[in-house]
Amino acid sequence: MPVQAPGAVVMIRPHRFTPNPDTAADNAFQVPATGDPEELARSAYLEVTRAAEVLESAGVTVHLFDDEDATRPDSVFPNNWFSTHAGGRVALYPMYAASRRTERRPDIVEMLKSQYRVQDVIDYSGLEYDNIFLEGTGAMVLDHLSRIAYTARSRRADPVMLERFCTAFGYEPMAFDAVDPSGTPVYHTNVLMCIASGFVLIGLSMITDPARRAEVAERLAGRRGTRAVLELSPQQIHDFAGNAIELEGHEGRRLLALSTRAAASLTDEQRDVIEQTCTLLPLDVPTIELAGGSVRCMLAGIHLDSRPQVDSASMVAPGAATVR
Repeated sequence: MPVQAPGAVVMIRPHRFTPNPDTAADNAFQVPATGDPEELARSAYLEVTRAAEVLESAGVTVHLFDDEDATRPDSVFPNNWFSTHAGGRVALYPMYAASRRTERRPDIVEMLKSQYRVQDVIDYSGLEYDNIFLEGTGAMVLDHLSRIAYTARSRRADPVMLERFCTAFGYEPMAFDAVDPSGTPVYHTNVLMCIASGFVLIGLSMITDPARRAEVAERLAGRRGTRAVLELSPQQIHDFAGNAIELEGHEGRRLLALSTRAAASLTDEQRDVIEQTCTLLPLDVPTIELAGGSVRCMLAGIHLDSRPQVDSASMVAPGAATVR
């Protein structure tokens, strides 16, 4: 598989979705829930179902897990509690909001072990008791090619934990401060930037220090300037244009999964650059976006080698379904 673009993802289909009041204080993208809670939950369920179908039709393997627990309103965003890495490594992360900590699911880890080559699971979740948090590939945007972990400082991205992860997994930490036009710190780096193989989408103007901003842009472009750095406006960031992910589809075709709202915010010039290496794959998730995250947050990429399956149906963990 391409180093940056996974060909398989984990998704969680919520039955009792609602924006989480425990995360509203520092998530400026979040919108309070209104209307009938049952209708809201039904809409979220259907959005995830349809998104999984669109991804599968494009050639992405989707491991779809259901969640019926009303105490886990943010479980639709699994990339915050685990990540997978080449060489068979899995990381489990400490979560800031107490209501999110039960999102970590042993059945998902067991599915990964059964269907992919997992050599090591490193569990950092015990650091929650020390008020040390790092919310996975929400808090970090990983450049798997250059081995850099870009991280906007926040209460959800502790510098000690960042250094610890980078040392264990072989990344260079690159932390910076980023704020929205009102001066509110960006809560997760993955709403600010998306790193693909041939381009980057990033709200550079939101990085507060000019020198650090220039350094981030230079590192993202690569030593030979092989990546196009596409700057997003604060409004495009608000529309979740930075919350996208490059995936591998049929016959190695590269896809950029993002929301329909995000896709609509792109300029013609940005589309032209993206479409030189990727096919845009918009997913309609307006209800999910009320919770302050979008398509990237919904997809936990699998950067692991598959195990040969004699009977793949018998290897799927209880509660999971691989969409076909």
